[in-house]
Amino acid sequence: MKRKIQIDLDAVLNEYGKEPYDENCIPKIKDGAADFIKELSKIAELYLFTSRNLLLSSKCLINNNLDKYFTDVTNVKLPSYLYIDDRCICFKGNYKMTLEEVKAFKVYWK
Repeated sequence: MKRKIQIDLDAVLNEYGKEPYDENCIPKIKDGAADFIKELSKIAELYLFTSRNLLLSSKCLINNNLDKYFTDVTNVKLPSYLYIDDRCICFKGNYKMTLEEVKAFKVYWK
């Protein structure tokens, strides 16, 4: 049985942050994202995790021929082995270190 992995859409799979945010338009898929998803789907059950409109997000996957690699599109944090997101910090058991990481955090695309 493959482990479940949730992958964020904005700035992980698409070119987020280069244009002003538009809730009705999903930026183009990043170079290399399709190959990444194809390879990852061989070892994991993939879910697209997004705060965007779920229908629009599903259409984005379909339009980029990526829908076949995803089990579902959701805005719910499902119990998963791993979450891939551009806005996260991995808690390693140390609150002081985590607090320092939070204070110093910057998204990679800014």
